[in-house]
Amino acid sequence: MSARPLALEDLAAVLPPKARLIGVDLGTKTIGLALSDVERRIASPLMTIERKKFGSDARQLIEQVTKHEVFALVCGLPLSMNGSEGPRVQATRAFLRNLAGLTATPVAFWDERLSTAAVSRSLIANDVSRSRRAEVIDKMAAAYILQGALDRLASLSRAARL
Repeated sequence: MSARPLALEDLAAVLPPKARLIGVDLGTKTIGLALSDVERRIASPLMTIERKKFGSDARQLIEQVTKHEVFALVCGLPLSMNGSEGPRVQATRAFLRNLAGLTATPVAFWDERLSTAAVSRSLIANDVSRSRRAEVIDKMAAAYILQGALDRLASLSRAARL
């Protein structure tokens, strides 16, 4: 795999008809993961990895890719509200550059602005306790990121058929 992530449109061009994707919400303390169904219609929260060292984090991520026979990763890109790239974007890109040396799994980015805030509001609206929110917020944010990408991939597929 090239260290360069694919545009979602380029990922759409190489996706097999039935293949799972994993959504990744890469935080400083945790990594939230979500999994799509093979038809790429629904993103479901999968798990949260407690960040330790890169090697351990990467191993756990690659284990999930292998276990679920995942074709590609969709990683949230934490752009600033004005669209600029700050330190968190640089850290995300560095993590994925290092990961590229360990796996041939393709990676695409998805703009994750406000994903955690949207998920948090939804959990609060559904009266989820603060402690329970802390347990699920990262994998729910990963599902939110992945669902946005799945919806975009579906629209690209519909447009290609027209």
